[in-house]
Amino acid sequence: MRDTLFVFARAPRLGTIKRRLARDIGDRAALRFHQRTLARILRALSADRRYDTILAATPDHARWTLRTPRVPQGHGDLGTRMHRLLNRRPHGRVLIVGCDIPGLTAADIRAAFKALGHAHAVFGPAEDGGYWLVGCAPRRPSTPFANARWSTEHALADTLANFSRYRVALLRTQSDVDTVADLIALGEPTW
Repeated sequence: MRDTLFVFARAPRLGTIKRRLARDIGDRAALRFHQRTLARILRALSADRRYDTILAATPDHARWTLRTPRVPQGHGDLGTRMHRLLNRRPHGRVLIVGCDIPGLTAADIRAAFKALGHAHAVFGPAEDGGYWLVGCAPRRPSTPFANARWSTEHALADTLANFSRYRVALLRTQSDVDTVADLIALGEPTW
């Protein structure tokens, strides 16, 4: 079975994306950031033919102009939606990344798949205590995201507790963008 990379993304609609960021820079600027970062990530990651790149989209029936293959995220919290994606490829190696990581590169994805050659799971830690990437080999916990406190500094630690009996690899720490302070720290324009 081929390796699979799912890119989690919300449909780019004014007023519905990056709400914490939009409070600081406005809805239009937040939408521009989202569109620019998503397009760059998909362009960079889709170019590698060693794995399938699939957009995991929400809302499920939103219209997109992108040509990237797409599946719906479905309902539920973040853990439920990510677990659903893992179950789409139960016998393969699967990575899931967000679309708000300006520093994400194809080299990060290659490193993650390489790590899954000797580990059952791989995580890309985020500066804020969460993670920008999660990946699993076919052998994985039945409830990999149970009891995770999403959008807190405990998200990675809570998820790692579910992998206590599995070999886990960690990638480099990166920052995702939730606020204008995150943009400034990364040297991104704030419009």
